[in-house]
Amino acid sequence: MLQINFLPVRQLKKRAKAKNQLTAFFLLLALVVALCALAWLFQSNDIDVARKENSRLTEERQRLQPTLAAIDQVNQAKEELQRKTKVIEQLKKESSLTVRVMDEVASRVDSNRLWLDSISQTGGTVDMKGIALDNESVAQFMTALKDSPFVRDVSLVESSQKLLAGRDLKSFTISCRVAPPGNAESDAQNTAPGKTAKR
Repeated sequence: MLQINFLPVRQLKKRAKAKNQLTAFFLLLALVVALCALAWLFQSNDIDVARKENSRLTEERQRLQPTLAAIDQVNQAKEELQRKTKVIEQLKKESSLTVRVMDEVASRVDSNRLWLDSISQTGGTVDMKGIALDNESVAQFMTALKDSPFVRDVSLVESSQKLLAGRDLKSFTISCRVAPPGNAESDAQNTAPGKTAKR
């Protein structure tokens, strides 16, 4: 009877298979390591590029710092100039308004029945002190002031009897607000609820 031993052949096949698997594993490991190394190189290159760019931008910012400081100074000077211009324009506007108001008041004074001692202006408020022949003269003057487009909210602050040159006269103080004609903001501020601003 013929007997054939296949054990060495099987062992050889198993060893060959194991060797092939081990070789494939090492090849795969080498490939992974190579890929990781390649990725690290690319990343390192990107980091170097980013560092160089950051360094360049830092140098550029330092180089431009005097220019930026000069621009800031120009902007501040511009803002200051605009502020001063607004103040000058406001002063011109108020000065012009004061002249017009004085003209309006003077044109409404009946010099035969009423005399003004003083006129003072604080902001948008004008106070007038004077002497009149009687209460009717004061009332007529207040009505005339209300007809002015520059005058708002005319009110009698004080009225008293005063003896002058042997005659009983009326000493009075009148207060009013002044604003340019058509000034909606002033009208809104000076108009009480339920009332209409006098123009």
